[in-house]
Amino acid sequence: MRVLANDGLSEAGIDVLEEAGFEVLTTHVAQEQLISYINREKIGALVVRSATQVPREVVDQCPELKLIGRAGVGMDNIEVAYARQKGLHVVNTPAASADSVAELVFAHLFGGVRFLHEANRNMPLEGDQHFKGLKKSYSKGRELKGKTLGIIGMGKIGRAVARIALGIGMEVLFYDMLSETATVQLTFADGRSLDFELSGSPMERLLKEADFITLHVPSQDRPVIGARELGLMKEGAALVNTSRGGVVDEEALLEALESEKIRFAGLDVFASEPTPEVQLLMQPKLSLSPHIGASTLEAQERIGTEMARQIIELLKK
Repeated sequence: MRVLANDGLSEAGIDVLEEAGFEVLTTHVAQEQLISYINREKIGALVVRSATQVPREVVDQCPELKLIGRAGVGMDNIEVAYARQKGLHVVNTPAASADSVAELVFAHLFGGVRFLHEANRNMPLEGDQHFKGLKKSYSKGRELKGKTLGIIGMGKIGRAVARIALGIGMEVLFYDMLSETATVQLTFADGRSLDFELSGSPMERLLKEADFITLHVPSQDRPVIGARELGLMKEGAALVNTSRGGVVDEEALLEALESEKIRFAGLDVFASEPTPEVQLLMQPKLSLSPHIGASTLEAQERIGTEMARQIIELLKK
């Protein structure tokens, strides 16, 4: 059977599939040519990331297609329910990138509390002439230890974030529509582990008490964090979004930053990707990255091998 990895797949994943007898094609096919290519090349499994869209037309017009795989977490670019209704397997790899995304959350947090996102912009421009002035500007940093982290969405990524937070001495609050409790296991390099039992909090309490808030939710019809929610946050709190563009009202966020209601924010995702609004790009209180939450070598290898195993399990006969 032929597998089209239209947005790429790790070599490790390709090797696993080929060893099982699958032929893997990694040629990127333009969206408008996808249906004809799948039919012409007799593709049985289509693997995508976030770039390729899989609408109903692909499901309806590609009769030999048996599986759609999302090499990652969010599946808002796939008509999941419709495809499953039509008898196709639809799978993703939610656990494979959890640690990668969680570490990026803390990259934004550690950088934000020490003004690294601003210092890295200004040091090349002024560091040689205004070193002491910059030092004074950035000498009022804060520590994360002892602070409260609010996690919105306690799935696999949310729990990975909680592990890091607990490990560095933070208090953790979480809100999840589907879970009232969560077990978070810290595993140490020597093999020892320690379980923490956490209880969920009402959204309003989390907003009011957390020093830092991070979102880990799927794509939404409306923002999870808008002007009202930002207004409930503590004065000088901070926000990180590595989940999906649109779950934070970007206009309201800019207003909260400009009024100093919140101290800084970290964004890895944007409502208008791949062309974020200029106002966001130019806001000095924003720590920015170009949707790289799952983009580590380790995560991509795990994603590839996990996707390969699922394809083999479901389609190998």
